[in-house]
Amino acid sequence: MSKLNVDQKTIFDLFSDKKADFLIPDFQRPYAWGEEQCQTLWDDIFLFSFPDNNYEAFDENEEYFLGSIVTFKNEKGKSEVIDGQQRLTTLMLILRAFYDKFANMKDKNSILTRDRIEKCIWKTDTFGTADKNTLKLDSEVATDNDKEEFLELLRTGIVRQGSKSQYVLNYQFIQKRIDDFLQAFPSFFPYLPARILGNCILLPIEAESQDTALRIFSTLNDRGLPLSDADIFKAQFYKYYAGLDKKDDFIGEWKELEEMTGSIFNPITGTPMDELFTRYMYFLRAREGNKSTTTEALRKFYERKKYQYLKQPHTISELKALALFWKSVSDQNKTRFSDSVLKKLFVLNYAPNGMWQHITSVYFLQNRNGDGILEDTKFSKFLDRITAFIFAYAITNPGVNALRAPVYDEMINIINGNDPTFSKYKFNKTQARSFFENYVFTNQRSITRSMITWYAYTFPQQQLLDVKEIYHLEHIYPKKRQEMESGLKSESNLDSLGNKILLEASINIKASDYRFDDKKKIYSGEQHRGKNKDASRIAEIANLIRYPEFEEKQLMDRSTSILDKFFDFLQIEDLIA
Repeated sequence: MSKLNVDQKTIFDLFSDKKADFLIPDFQRPYAWGEEQCQTLWDDIFLFSFPDNNYEAFDENEEYFLGSIVTFKNEKGKSEVIDGQQRLTTLMLILRAFYDKFANMKDKNSILTRDRIEKCIWKTDTFGTADKNTLKLDSEVATDNDKEEFLELLRTGIVRQGSKSQYVLNYQFIQKRIDDFLQAFPSFFPYLPARILGNCILLPIEAESQDTALRIFSTLNDRGLPLSDADIFKAQFYKYYAGLDKKDDFIGEWKELEEMTGSIFNPITGTPMDELFTRYMYFLRAREGNKSTTTEALRKFYERKKYQYLKQPHTISELKALALFWKSVSDQNKTRFSDSVLKKLFVLNYAPNGMWQHITSVYFLQNRNGDGILEDTKFSKFLDRITAFIFAYAITNPGVNALRAPVYDEMINIINGNDPTFSKYKFNKTQARSFFENYVFTNQRSITRSMITWYAYTFPQQQLLDVKEIYHLEHIYPKKRQEMESGLKSESNLDSLGNKILLEASINIKASDYRFDDKKKIYSGEQHRGKNKDASRIAEIANLIRYPEFEEKQLMDRSTSILDKFFDFLQIEDLIA
């Protein structure tokens, strides 16, 4: 069981301790508090210290809790701050601003208070004398270009001319609040910092390891933004590149990656950068020959052998290449991909699970040329193969976990220079067809959209659709009509594939009891609906509107046609045993 040291302390007790040595580690995000947060902290402290603006209303036995500070001792004995960075930084700025204001005050209380603040900001020697060059709070934040200015400000109290860093802006804001307080309460001025030091409480939680500290932070910080796995990885990269004297180059590369991933990935959990590292992880696993269906947590994978993969010169370039590839997919880049490939990528965008992204990442990194381009014909064949397999497997072996074994096998196959075959996992045609015919394709099941999107592109005249446009699944024979007329002998046919078609959200027919003749006019653009003024861009609709009616027979015939085409697809891809 992990050991924790927890003991609430006043600000003075925490910072004045001779062993106090706080470090904001390199993986933390830059200081982000603005005037609003500083104003809130100041107001809270002031109202506590001077209730109703009354010096005498303060109860010396009262304490004000400012929050927790989560740290762990690193190998150098410094307390690395996992949670509380913003609060600690701002408190230091407040103490420094008060320290400067006391510089010319000679009364006893002011001198004593200044001396106490001094012991909180700087380390002291054996005799208690402050070393003005050695602070009790340091920062190594890799992506904070202003951290040296912050440390210089703490050491000297001097603001660089023309500086607009967040540290300086907040420091100047605090100075203004202190000046206002001094004007209003000149006789009681020393009491405010004294009460901050002696009656404001922090709860330092010291964990025995970084991992334990991060877990505590995630548990406590339900409103903040927890450190991501990528933040930890950034620290390892920073140390590696600092050793090569290339840390500035790395910071530029990292910022570019953050911007790029932020524009293309929207993961349900974690950050966009975490998603990039996840996709890269599958390439590394495959290169190791790892077929295990138990996938390690992202951080656990990369921390193996002291983060060996993050300390190699080609890692950043491979991550960047992978991010650029997925950006091109997201942008439907026609200079990088043929129209045929872009159509297949559009279909996979609606795949029933995300496994296609992992195997495609492996395929790209293994097969790209020096310019990061894939050979079009081979890539097109790869996309057909994984589409056929993943879509069929979602019906015959539902659940993404079931898909791991065959996909992980093929990832290693790709690394070995072969095309994926899924030869050990081919489908029995009769059995698989029975699965499809008995499956209930409700709109809530992701495979329903997958199949209907795939079918839309089986029509040669189907043009590439905009991946950023929203498409709905339309019931051709309306549910409402079935409720009113019971026109279908088998109500289950309502949710058959033959009754579903892809339709732009802008012309989705929400009045689900429309007759087929009315629907055809809206599909074709003859009758406008809402913002729609054009015909649907779904090519099959041109065929559909030629039907004089769409009843149960037409619905069932279309279902059969969809399944026939899909099983022909499986046969072409050599996935039928």
